[in-house]
Amino acid sequence: MATPNISINKRSSEIVFFDLETNVPSKPGQKFWVLEFGAMVVCSRKLVELESYCTLIRPGDLSVVGLKSGRVDGITRKAVADAPSFEQVAQKIFNILDGRIWAGHNIQRFDCVRIKAAFAEIGCPAPVPVGIIDSLGVLSEKFGKRAGNMKMASLAAYFDLGEQKHRSLDDVRMNLEVLKHCATVLFLESSLPDLSIGNCQSTSSITTRSRSQVHNIPTSPIDKWQSSPSSIITRSSSRGKFPCREEASRKSPPSTSAIGYQRTVPYAKQSLGKVTAGVRNLLCKAQNKPLNTLLKHSQTLFR
Repeated sequence: MATPNISINKRSSEIVFFDLETNVPSKPGQKFWVLEFGAMVVCSRKLVELESYCTLIRPGDLSVVGLKSGRVDGITRKAVADAPSFEQVAQKIFNILDGRIWAGHNIQRFDCVRIKAAFAEIGCPAPVPVGIIDSLGVLSEKFGKRAGNMKMASLAAYFDLGEQKHRSLDDVRMNLEVLKHCATVLFLESSLPDLSIGNCQSTSSITTRSRSQVHNIPTSPIDKWQSSPSSIITRSSSRGKFPCREEASRKSPPSTSAIGYQRTVPYAKQSLGKVTAGVRNLLCKAQNKPLNTLLKHSQTLFR
């Protein structure tokens, strides 16, 4: 399969959020079938939608899909009976994924594995990302346990974004909104460390400029910060391969340890000055640059 003739630099700076809906195997040895694919290509500079694609997919075994769904807009056997097979839509899926930054919730353990297996089954090469942003890993590390578990439904409820519909394109758009909200909260916490942003029900600890001593912000460059493992994976680090481990189900993502500070924040209190300076420095550098360039230099933020 060949990618359309699009500028490589432009394509590699675009982010494609995608999501799969599959059956849930109920018997030992029963396989996963992709029932729906949804993707949204986003401009990395403005985070606006450039294009989207969504399709139901008919599985090779219709019996794996229930006659009825427990969800209002759930996928039923009747809905996929006349849908195209994966082989019939594989080229379109390849075109929208290949050579772009992939983003999604728990995609490293689930969606990446399923996509690779689906292409292998029809004897075609799978699309390859230039980088992977797994929001489950990023938010587990940065946002902590303040929203409860790290399921998309819980994160959406935390920000009053509505219920998760478990339909591919709807979930993809919700994923982007959750990331925007989380990023805003983390940025505000780093910029205004004296404000109890993490606890909206308490106002007693809010400190104003007149009541607090203003401290000088250190101006150490970002490259002097200590780096630690990140959930952002690039082609160079993965050597063009899927850096993913298979997960039996996306319904129960791996648990993460709770943050141990008195106020739940994803960074050490001693490093708040560095965080603020780093954000300011990074945002200045980020002007008129694609998001994937920004991501390469943002792995040390909020450490």
